[in-house]
Amino acid sequence: MQDHPTPAEILESVATFLRDVVPSKLPPREAFDARVAANAVELVRRQLALNAETTQQDDAERQRLRSLLGSHGSLEELNQQLCARIAAGQLGLDDRELMEHLWTTTLAKVAVDQPTYASYQRTLAGRAGKE
Repeated sequence: MQDHPTPAEILESVATFLRDVVPSKLPPREAFDARVAANAVELVRRQLALNAETTQQDDAERQRLRSLLGSHGSLEELNQQLCARIAAGQLGLDDRELMEHLWTTTLAKVAVDQPTYASYQRTLAGRAGKE
């Protein structure tokens, strides 16, 4: 097994190539597609980098859902139960525990998908100020 480059370094190199080199050599539509591919590679790189943290976030999400729903199951099953209860009107936006769960879960997902997104950064700063 090679020590360098690491998988993360390889993915970063591919993303940089797709974002900074390839587009100037392609027609506009294909250049756009290359930038989209670069973003996808970056998303995978971030997901791999956060893999252990993601497992912890999944565990935390599962615990929040168990508390909110009063039941057990896989993360997928619990989310299906949550959706069913919201659709049935059993849980709504007036439920403080539900709102906290939705915010926390959404922010964890945006941290992987769009960590530099301005609204995400503002929301994090605002939530940190409330603690």
